[in-house]
Amino acid sequence: MTNVLVLGATGRIAQQAEPMLLDEGVNLTLMLRNPNKLNLTSEQQKRANIIVGDVLDQATLTDAMQGVDIVYANLAGDVIEMAKLIEQTMRTVGVKRIVWISTLGIYDEVPGNFGKWNNETLGDYLTHYAEAAKVFEDSDLDYTIIRPAWLTDKDEVDYEVTGRTEAFKGTEVSRKSIAAVVTAIVQNPQKYERASIGVNKPNTDGDKPAFM
Repeated sequence: MTNVLVLGATGRIAQQAEPMLLDEGVNLTLMLRNPNKLNLTSEQQKRANIIVGDVLDQATLTDAMQGVDIVYANLAGDVIEMAKLIEQTMRTVGVKRIVWISTLGIYDEVPGNFGKWNNETLGDYLTHYAEAAKVFEDSDLDYTIIRPAWLTDKDEVDYEVTGRTEAFKGTEVSRKSIAAVVTAIVQNPQKYERASIGVNKPNTDGDKPAFM
């Protein structure tokens, strides 16, 4: 049975992924700062190991990684320092597989007017996530960097994938779709190994997302 550590377990994508992973029989360790924000049912919570702590607390992070097969990081904030500490701790503990949620545009891979709008809207956010992704790309870890389009809460799984050197497609994608990608990787850890993937809903091309 696969042991997965979720960092940022109350993130909106993570909260979609966690029930999916539990349904697949995955052993979940959820690291979070505020357990009151966790949306799992009481029965689901009983099936997970919950650790209250900050990702930047190395002692807690090291303890949380013990016996883990895959780290799934769904984080915001000082992502560069988080990435550095996670990568260092994984090497120390001996965990090789990580799924890291990033954002579209970190390689200037989004074309046309949408790319221009995305760059202007996200600004320094892109720089920070690009540097964080590079931490894993420069490491010997088996990483998957997921670059979602602009996120919606639609109750659907509908997505397509673009590679590291391909032009990004579409403008939006559901959080549930990204959760499904994470679950697929956990089910097959060789899937998208040492790859950075863009994920979007097909046929959502435009100058910006429809909901903006």
